[in-house]
Amino acid sequence: MEEAMSRTMIDLDDALIAEAAEILGTTTKRATVNGALAEFVAAAKRQRFMDMLEDGVFSDLGDPEVMAKAWQ
Repeated sequence: MEEAMSRTMIDLDDALIAEAAEILGTTTKRATVNGALAEFVAAAKRQRFMDMLEDGVFSDLGDPEVMAKAWQ
């Protein structure tokens, strides 16, 4: 599947770009920005899932009665 891309002019902090590129192992600003955005989105999704776990959203999965009904 082809990714949708758009061209956008933005001002970037060169020091942050350099630091992010080193961490991500990227060699271009484009790869660095896209990589950083992907990492940020993935981290936010992981945090959202962890918040759900802490809120007990899956607590019923340990209840044998609930699980037995799920398989009926």
